[in-house]
Amino acid sequence: MIEATDFRNAMSWLTTAVNVITTQGAAGMHGFTASAVCSVTDTPPTVLVCMNQSSRSHAHFIANKVLSVNVLSTQHEQISNAFASSKFSSEARFKLGEWKTLETGAPILEDALVSFDCQIDQIQTVGTHSIFMCRVVAIQQSQQEESLVYFNRAYHQVGQLETA
Repeated sequence: MIEATDFRNAMSWLTTAVNVITTQGAAGMHGFTASAVCSVTDTPPTVLVCMNQSSRSHAHFIANKVLSVNVLSTQHEQISNAFASSKFSSEARFKLGEWKTLETGAPILEDALVSFDCQIDQIQTVGTHSIFMCRVVAIQQSQQEESLVYFNRAYHQVGQLETA
């Protein structure tokens, strides 16, 4: 049997994009930092997002039935840390960065590398997490060219670097 700590240690070697997942609706405006996001299919455009059921905002995502996936660029490390920390209230988190909405009303970070505005179509429970199957209804892409990634428990930069 594989221990949870051993699994987490092994998974730290999997490079992942850093995303801030947000929601807004009758249950309020909430968000969290996630690396467990991936494409499912392009017909219809669908992504999946994994969220720990013990998260303080889990019930709000379920109730609102919408979310946005904001793929962070290199200048968003502070935003990532704020949305990952339990020290920040939802209101304080959204004071960082400029936010707007597209189709669903879920907050979109204006200068995110790319944002996917989604409706949650299905929810599956696996162990400690919920897997949200999300139909993408709108996309916004910025002019940013450097992605913030997480590898070996640290932030790194991937993409086009400007030279002076």
